[in-house]
Amino acid sequence: MLARAWLWALLSLYSQLATCHEPAEGDRALSSILNSRINGSELVGVRRGEGHVPAGHTLRSLLQTGSSRRLLQTPGAAVPFPPLKVMGDGKPCILFRARRIALRYQNNSLVDLTQRAFSPDSPVDTRGSVCYKDKAQLVLKFGDVEDLRALSIRLQMSSKFYESAGQSWFSLDRVSLHYNWSEEARFNVTEVYAPATSSYHCQHVSNLPRYSPLLVASGSTDPARLWSLTFTDFQLQAFNVFSGKFSSPADCATFLTPAVLMGLISSLILLLVLAYALHMVVHLRHVDDYDHKTTVYFPRAPDSDTASADKSSP
Repeated sequence: MLARAWLWALLSLYSQLATCHEPAEGDRALSSILNSRINGSELVGVRRGEGHVPAGHTLRSLLQTGSSRRLLQTPGAAVPFPPLKVMGDGKPCILFRARRIALRYQNNSLVDLTQRAFSPDSPVDTRGSVCYKDKAQLVLKFGDVEDLRALSIRLQMSSKFYESAGQSWFSLDRVSLHYNWSEEARFNVTEVYAPATSSYHCQHVSNLPRYSPLLVASGSTDPARLWSLTFTDFQLQAFNVFSGKFSSPADCATFLTPAVLMGLISSLILLLVLAYALHMVVHLRHVDDYDHKTTVYFPRAPDSDTASADKSSP
């Protein structure tokens, strides 16, 4: 028993000493890593004897090796780009943002225009965009993208006052692609509208069938039928822009989606069946009680009573 106690004490002391010294070794290794010179993804010039870090290892492997006891960095979600602003008379008049802009021609490879549209390092050319009281147009000029020459996307918007609603509403009327200097693909836009004092938001604005398409080719022979265009996490505001920030959004998501509507109908049918079943159960109990408590009397005929009396008299 005494030997076991001494062994347990020695193990506990060793683990405490190891816990105390390991962070210091990790700090020296980390400081030597950060003070070293990084060439691409390789680390060069790390002191081998002091930092215990072999040269030639990548930064990822070094951070993973020997960082099992502390959290060096926490990967976070990708931060969306700030909204694109179009200036008019020295102040923003159009705000536009999308988490992704995807473009494809027939079966060709997908072209992602997000970085080109919203990157602060190389802002997209918006010359040609206009802002009026009841009309607005956003022009995004991307230049040459892969095999496309002079690619640009244009969004045409309008604002109209409705007396029945007592306020103005703005709508996105058309989205068009211009490419190869003279070719154009035009999409008519359906159900993209919001109060003029609000912004419009939708998870997907696309012509793909799986997204309940809001973009429709303007004609059966229009080149837009050969293109697929998708804006993900789409938000737009073209009128009454204040302080360069989006107003409260009017979302395209509706409450009565097909799934919700089918759920409501199914619930109504089940409630009707349940109500009918309860009614039948109550009715059966009532009939049962009536059968047990009711006594039925059959009146005697007067002729039969007289005949029986005559027979009994001598």
